[in-house]
Amino acid sequence: MSARTLPLLALLAAVPARPAVAQTASDGEWTMPGKDYASTRYSRLARITRDNGSRLRPVWTFSTGVLAGHQGQPLVVGNTMYVVTPWPNVLYAFDLTQEGYPLKWKYRPDVSPNAIGESCCDVINRGAFYADGKIVYNLLDGHTVAVDAASGREVWKTQIADLAAGETTPMAPFVVKNRVIVGPSGGEFGIYGWVKGLDLETGKVVWTARNIGPDADVLARPGTFKPFYDQGAELAKRSWPDSAYRTGGAPVWGWMSYDPELDLVYYGVGNPSPYNAEQRPGDNKWTGSVLARRPGDGALVWAYQFTPHDNWDYDAVSSMVLADVKIGGRVRKALVTFNKNGFQYTLDRATGEVLAAAPYVQVSWARGIDLKTGRPVLDSTKLTGASKGNVKDVCPSLEGGVSPASPPAYSPRTGWFYTSTNNMCMDFAATPAQHVRGTPYIGAGTPYHAGPGGHLGSFMAWDASTGKKVWENTEHFPNWSGALVTAGDVAFYGTLDGWFKAVDARTGKLLSKFKVGSGVVGNPITYLGPDGKQYVAVYAGIGGDWFLLAGDVRSDDPADVRPPSDPYKDIGRHTSQGGIVWIFGLGE
Repeated sequence: MSARTLPLLALLAAVPARPAVAQTASDGEWTMPGKDYASTRYSRLARITRDNGSRLRPVWTFSTGVLAGHQGQPLVVGNTMYVVTPWPNVLYAFDLTQEGYPLKWKYRPDVSPNAIGESCCDVINRGAFYADGKIVYNLLDGHTVAVDAASGREVWKTQIADLAAGETTPMAPFVVKNRVIVGPSGGEFGIYGWVKGLDLETGKVVWTARNIGPDADVLARPGTFKPFYDQGAELAKRSWPDSAYRTGGAPVWGWMSYDPELDLVYYGVGNPSPYNAEQRPGDNKWTGSVLARRPGDGALVWAYQFTPHDNWDYDAVSSMVLADVKIGGRVRKALVTFNKNGFQYTLDRATGEVLAAAPYVQVSWARGIDLKTGRPVLDSTKLTGASKGNVKDVCPSLEGGVSPASPPAYSPRTGWFYTSTNNMCMDFAATPAQHVRGTPYIGAGTPYHAGPGGHLGSFMAWDASTGKKVWENTEHFPNWSGALVTAGDVAFYGTLDGWFKAVDARTGKLLSKFKVGSGVVGNPITYLGPDGKQYVAVYAGIGGDWFLLAGDVRSDDPADVRPPSDPYKDIGRHTSQGGIVWIFGLGE
């Protein structure tokens, strides 16, 4: 490896002592998925600490009545907790001032059951956003709704996606000023990927921007769009053969962040379609990329592609955490992300320049990232395609070094990032695929196996300034929980076999754990109750990809006796499907 392919570790000095973006709500609340616009999932609450974390106890539970993957996170606004379920996407509002947290109201939307068959990987929902007195969230069948937070009355409902084309909408909306920004899933169905900006007051679609295709559709305008590593017009069209971009995927189903000083919204773009890369020669921009747009009109300002001509389904929709990082003696406005492809990237969030990139899990498909060009240095023996047969031992697997559904947290106190990881590799056998509208457009078989060490997952603290792991707690199964870290120097996460854990954020030492009844694929939050005490909340409810892979974890369906996939044959001994909201507090 040449010197320039190594991360600029010598130049990275220190992570700042504050998040990049100020809080937009009380520290006692949790009003948006990532806690703040920087998506740090960090709370300044410090009543739960390393010294008393062993006293955490469950204080309340609620069954949602839905057996499906409970991703996302609750919201707490004032003295009300809001919970969104997987399909049929019921919204609950609980009164935290009353004993037993009784239900204030329940909103039951009309959601088409046809969405079930069009959803790639379970009927999950990744949560809601509170803004201007409204709870805004997506329904699986391609609608965005705004509900009055006080009464539960529907304010508006807008169709944003085409279910018949394979588009579903499980992502959490992102609200900036008067714009609600949304995107679709459907990379496995050959959709023509996009994002849209809706008017917060009326729900009207104000702008639509494609992620792939002609500049006019991508909203890549001369004089405004300035990618750091690319030049010329029509980049997202001429990097595809003919009109293949029209079925090229490029979904947006992950997380977003926002820098108010730069007035830029950042989001990741998912995989190209189909998986058989030989059917789509070229870089296939802007799949596997991060895009920076103006929220007002959707104009594209810069884009960077993590995995050009993606051979391995390495979606780039992971959380983009914003932090100000000192590099080369000066503070840079940075974007930090743990990409599905196994590399942790630190980018200049004003320009898209890659400042550092280091592997955080086992990586075999590339030898490193060339910081001069921003491109990966590929291992040619790991390139896939129908003509290449079964390519063995590609690391990480297409579940990612970390699942994009599992966002990290960042503590300005320690300067470290906290994330779940997957320790899995795969064999990849591509096959020719034919596109039929609204049906799977994949073309690959990808069995998994454990990576080095034999464990399948972990939770770790990572120092982006050095590109190194600080500490790691290994887990028997892949880890799919999001992370939470607080000013009490406590980090929280859940496991696929149903444990909810609190650990010392500085050492990784286990402080407490509790069996929550079903695997955790959601994201913990913390808030201040009306009694002045700090609480932590999380969903339990295994699902997402793991509903497809875990086998017999659903007892209400006598026909569901599927065997589990090879790497986790025993997961059914530890968990079944469920839908439970848990709240933890300090015991005496």
